[in-house]
Amino acid sequence: MYTEVVVEEKNKGWWRRVARPEILVLVFLIISSFFVIFFGGENGAFRSWIQNISKGIEQRDMLLGGLLSPNYNERKCLARYRSSQYRKPSPFEVSPYLIQKLREYEEYHKKCGPKSELYKQALKELKSGKNFNNSECKYTVFGQVNGLGNRMLPLVSTFIYTLLTKRVLLVEMTEESQNLFCEPFPDSSWELPSDFPIKDIALKFWQEAPESYLNLLENKNISLDANASPESLPPFVFLDAWSQVWHVNGRIFCENHQKILQKFTWMVMKSDCYFAASFFLLPEYEKELSRMFPVKESMFHHLGRYLFQPANPVWEIIDRFYKAYLSNADEKIGVQIRPVSWNPLSTEKIYEVINECSEKEKLLPKVGPTNLTASASNPTKRTAILVISLFAEYYEKLKSKYYEHPTVTGEMVTVYQPTHEQDQKTNLQSHNQKALAEMYLLSYCDKIMSSAMSTFGYIAHGLAGSKPWILRILGSMQPGPACVRSMSSEPCLHSPPLFECKPNTRVDPANTVPYLRTCEDIDNGVKLVG
Repeated sequence: MYTEVVVEEKNKGWWRRVARPEILVLVFLIISSFFVIFFGGENGAFRSWIQNISKGIEQRDMLLGGLLSPNYNERKCLARYRSSQYRKPSPFEVSPYLIQKLREYEEYHKKCGPKSELYKQALKELKSGKNFNNSECKYTVFGQVNGLGNRMLPLVSTFIYTLLTKRVLLVEMTEESQNLFCEPFPDSSWELPSDFPIKDIALKFWQEAPESYLNLLENKNISLDANASPESLPPFVFLDAWSQVWHVNGRIFCENHQKILQKFTWMVMKSDCYFAASFFLLPEYEKELSRMFPVKESMFHHLGRYLFQPANPVWEIIDRFYKAYLSNADEKIGVQIRPVSWNPLSTEKIYEVINECSEKEKLLPKVGPTNLTASASNPTKRTAILVISLFAEYYEKLKSKYYEHPTVTGEMVTVYQPTHEQDQKTNLQSHNQKALAEMYLLSYCDKIMSSAMSTFGYIAHGLAGSKPWILRILGSMQPGPACVRSMSSEPCLHSPPLFECKPNTRVDPANTVPYLRTCEDIDNGVKLVG
């Protein structure tokens, strides 16, 4: 549904549309060309200097500060070098050490990934029913479950785990997850080949699975003997990081358990939460993570943009919508509403929360009485409101608000909602493609109001690197303030583990390190800050 409502404003703010990065770069190139033609036409050094600066500006934007490798066929992934052009520059620098680790991983993935001889050898060993001492290549196979947000958050977490433990990440791509993301690693694939002998990871592997690491320990199929030979272990192990058991299973990441897990060539993993935040609680990982992410809250922002470039069919939706409806706006405000059936508020109450938050934080343009007269002969500021929800009611209410009432400033306001699917259809590829497109569109907004505990919202403001205003639209949050500003752009880990790596040394995540704090939208959750 694409509907536009326009309200005009006074003549001010013309510079906002002019002072955009792409326009400033264009002005620089024009002026530089002028100097070359009229003053430096014979000066090769000056010409080379201008060309190098121009190329550097373009490359820095395309490669996200070095996050992305230039060794990639752009036609296979149009979004890879274009998706950042619609978003504000990142507030976080990419550390040289993270760039180094990503380039090293890409080479490792190419060496050990599908179709490589080393992969074929490891697969042969797996099919033999034995675990071998494979020192060159080890693998983590990730199974996807639940909605798109609950797939993307643990996928980033699993990738971080592979970086920390030197494993190759392979992802089981079910039918509904096809044609969502580009391949993130140049000259290789992260898709688990169809002939892989372990099938239906999401359905078959749960806490009770006999291949579960903790069950293997309990049944004495394996032990914590650090001297145990890899050949004495089963052919693979299932690592369960599911949110419902994560708070008690967190000990699997303690050092004594990791020494055993590292002996497995093949690891199957499943999760629905952002468990990466808890790695900072473990001394053996904290130092390495701090080198990769000196600013802790940049972790999802950097790796989300690295891993999740939309596939061409999704990028076409994003690009088409942005150019048609958002490109001319001076300010873009996103409103993401995700009611939940298990803790509901009425539609009227949720709309009331949106208005209260907007009024308090001065987010949406304020409207006045219908007889308000304002000079709109030459309006200059354009504000676009992007409504993201499964339901149309909130869009309709905001559309009517700006249709029926002028803004007190006279600014032009447009209200859009790309889709209203009514129900979450996780098992449909087309639904997931639209969801990913809307995550990206929301991440292009200058200000974001997102629903409490929404993984969809976490993804969007994480990609943007922005601190959203969290709408408190759960029934248990009322009465109380309508919204609260997030401390960081990081997602919340709803069920953090209580690590007890040594007897009687249980760790409370929110009170252990200064950069882990209690989430604003769930009392027992934690998130990275600073």
